[in-house]
Amino acid sequence: MNRTCLMLSYGKPQNRMPSTALDGRVQEKEKSTQRETMSNRRRWSWTSALIGAASASTAATIIWCRPRDPTFHLISITLSSFHLNLPHLDVDLNLTVHVTNPNVVPVRYSAATVSIFYAGSRLGFAQLNAGSQPPMSCQLLRLPARLHALELAHHAPALLADAARREMALDASVDISGTAQVLWWARRFSIHVDSHILVDPIFLEVIDQENHSETHLYLT
Repeated sequence: MNRTCLMLSYGKPQNRMPSTALDGRVQEKEKSTQRETMSNRRRWSWTSALIGAASASTAATIIWCRPRDPTFHLISITLSSFHLNLPHLDVDLNLTVHVTNPNVVPVRYSAATVSIFYAGSRLGFAQLNAGSQPPMSCQLLRLPARLHALELAHHAPALLADAARREMALDASVDISGTAQVLWWARRFSIHVDSHILVDPIFLEVIDQENHSETHLYLT
């Protein structure tokens, strides 16, 4: 009996890449991915380090530059002149004040008026001109002042008693505003100063004084 053999052809077999070459490409791709990941991590680490260092530096500078209260000391009082404006008589004085800026930043301040009180009444004023002061420095300020003789007359009995014992108590108050240069920013500040001064009313000598100042720095 003749048998018929059917030959089924499935085509030519495909060429396949050797397994060793395939493994090499996979390993190279994995190494490239690892190198890229490590590079990104290094870039992120440097960026984070720079941001952290800048933040720490800014915080340290702000802490280091925390405002410290300046000091004021009245050195002398001199009689300048009399102004007769009927029915008023005004007395002009010159006040010499020693000011210390203990802060590590320079300051600029605007003009301000110093109110002078006697026995609770506003006796006159002194004028502080606008100016500036370097960091950690001292300087002398000369303030022109004017006392109202009419107000002095209202306190004549008390003033005569002060003259007899050569001691007169005065109070002064002022609010000063300005800017302080902190790093790249100019920050606003305000200073409130209260002074209690004992003066010889005959020779206008400063006997004793107490000065208190309070500083506020605004961060916005």
